[in-house]
Amino acid sequence: MSSQSITCLATAALCGSLLLSGCANQLPQRSEHEERVERKLLDHSLQIDVGETGVLELPQRRIRVQEQKTFEVTEYEVTRRYDRYTPYQAWRESYEIPLGALAIVAGVGANVLNVVALGNLPESVTHDWISYGIAGINPFMNAPSNGRAEQNLASIDEQQRDKRMEYSSLPWAERPVQVSAGRDTQELLTDRHGVLRLNLLEGPFSEEDVSRFGKLQFSVQDPQDSVRGSASLVVSRALRGKLQEAHRLIYDDLEGDDVQRWVHRVKRLSDLGMEEEASELEQSLIELTRNDPELQKEFLHSLMTDAGRLAADPGMANN
Repeated sequence: MSSQSITCLATAALCGSLLLSGCANQLPQRSEHEERVERKLLDHSLQIDVGETGVLELPQRRIRVQEQKTFEVTEYEVTRRYDRYTPYQAWRESYEIPLGALAIVAGVGANVLNVVALGNLPESVTHDWISYGIAGINPFMNAPSNGRAEQNLASIDEQQRDKRMEYSSLPWAERPVQVSAGRDTQELLTDRHGVLRLNLLEGPFSEEDVSRFGKLQFSVQDPQDSVRGSASLVVSRALRGKLQEAHRLIYDDLEGDDVQRWVHRVKRLSDLGMEEEASELEQSLIELTRNDPELQKEFLHSLMTDAGRLAADPGMANN
């Protein structure tokens, strides 16, 4: 092979090498740091608290429903490293080559001056000007530019910092509870505290003969993962025997009765052990007679003398 051919091949190889390695001007690597938290659900349950005793002796009971979850929490520190470079654009060489030549001259002059200044000039003058100038005069490479820089993800490094268990217990707030008595099932809603106010003398139960059933079954279900919870209450035989009479005492027409009958109804509820219901009926009758002061006075007097109950109009007390 002739020396001319060898020279042509060497020149082509050098140009190819410059073209391949010099097109993109590499910039310092950039890193990003962040914290990542993973929460893994280990256990999910629904708990129904029917109270201290599982036997219902009074028509009212507060049923509390709680949603409990157990999580495995892992914290990571994540570092992402990016390779940065200035992409090549040939048209920029029209101004980068002359600017690069000037930068080399300025950089050489700065290095000479740095000798006189005993090395006190910053590296950005003595080194960076020359680096910029060399890249500028290279026709196959643009000068480094942070403004035009592009980047590629080079690596991801994850370091585990912490691993712990977390527990949560939240109210089953304003969500449905299925209440079954025999073959009949009713759907009731909890309040915002996750409490279901059960009252066998109100709502759907007042229309059913609950006295025929000895047990109430409560169940809840989360539609997202089908987790279920259940509990039961036994309705005592004594309470079942009182429910029908108590319902009549509360809901039979009040306006058709006289004062003595009103007092009897309040006293009888109290004798049945349903003091809360007796007080509610008492207040309803006071409200009913508010526009008739004489009738209300007679009712309050009879309550005190015949039933031994001291009551007052709350509206008058507030005034």
